[in-house]
Amino acid sequence: MGIIKFFKNAFSDMKESAKAQHQVDKANFQAAKAEAKAQWEEAKMSPKARQAKMQEDREKQIAEANERKAAADERIKKAKGEN
Repeated sequence: MGIIKFFKNAFSDMKESAKAQHQVDKANFQAAKAEAKAQWEEAKMSPKARQAKMQEDREKQIAEANERKAAADERIKKAKGEN
């Protein structure tokens, strides 16, 4: 009786795991599909719109770099014992 219960539990666990993995795979597929569509739409943008988007991306990158630099400067001050 114990071996039968063991296999029932094992197959039940495998079934639940397969369902959960299917949901993960489905979500990843939908995300990849949406990303592909976004890339396609971006590729069809007019030159002016593409240039504006690129400028916006560059400004974001500059802002992030400045934040990282400020955080690093603060860490340097703390390491040196300056306040």
